[in-house]
Amino acid sequence: MASGTELTPTSYMSHHLTNLTSSIGEGEFWTLHVDTLVMAVLTGIISLGFLWWVVRGATSGVPSKRQAFVELAIEFIDNQVKSTFHGDRHAFVAPAALTVFVWVLMMNAMDFLPIDIMAKVYELVGLHNWRSVPTADVNTTFALALSVWLLMIFFNMKVKGVGGWIHELVCSPFGKNPLLWPVNILFNLVEYVSKPLSHSLRLYGNIYAGEIIFLLLGMWAATGLAGTFFGTLLNAGWAIFHILIVTLQAFIFMMLTVVYLSMAHESH
Repeated sequence: MASGTELTPTSYMSHHLTNLTSSIGEGEFWTLHVDTLVMAVLTGIISLGFLWWVVRGATSGVPSKRQAFVELAIEFIDNQVKSTFHGDRHAFVAPAALTVFVWVLMMNAMDFLPIDIMAKVYELVGLHNWRSVPTADVNTTFALALSVWLLMIFFNMKVKGVGGWIHELVCSPFGKNPLLWPVNILFNLVEYVSKPLSHSLRLYGNIYAGEIIFLLLGMWAATGLAGTFFGTLLNAGWAIFHILIVTLQAFIFMMLTVVYLSMAHESH
């Protein structure tokens, strides 16, 4: 918090949940969450750059610990894609799944940074509102889900042709009878709209809730000696449990990406 500002539970929560924004255009039509964009790009460069660095120096002999770790990760993702996608997965889907998993996992893992300590570090460079977790911002998760949604439509058109895709929208799942066309179109529209919404909100809700719990435990730890003891103890326990949530949510987001792209390659 800025010096001279009275610390209350409301101001504490508001401070840590406020993004650093920048408005562009007339009437502030576009508002960018600068911290979200910077942290997303930074985690992407670090995580994917690490994979590139290890793969670039890979050898056919006895692998180093770094190479063995990356090989296990790649093999794990490839096996998951293999069980769902039955086309040429190495052309696009498997690399995309690996990218999504590693990037989302890294963004989720920013939730393990100690909130109050990081806030003081950011304030040293003049950043009084800076959120470290990109996936705790619905803009990030919706942008990722929307990208997958657009890829799904692209592969639908590429594999089935524009005419085949439109035919599928109009004639499935209930049949080709013209009387059923409105029902088919409505059914498919609901499905198309629900996919990016559920895809994005599931990840956002879990990571945002985890951030809120860390903040609540942090406030409890500041209430006195007993609060410090139990708050620290529960914070450590929640951090351990949160490792599962962070990894699981990255895995679920990746698997839904593979499922949606796999569905785009199949015909009803």
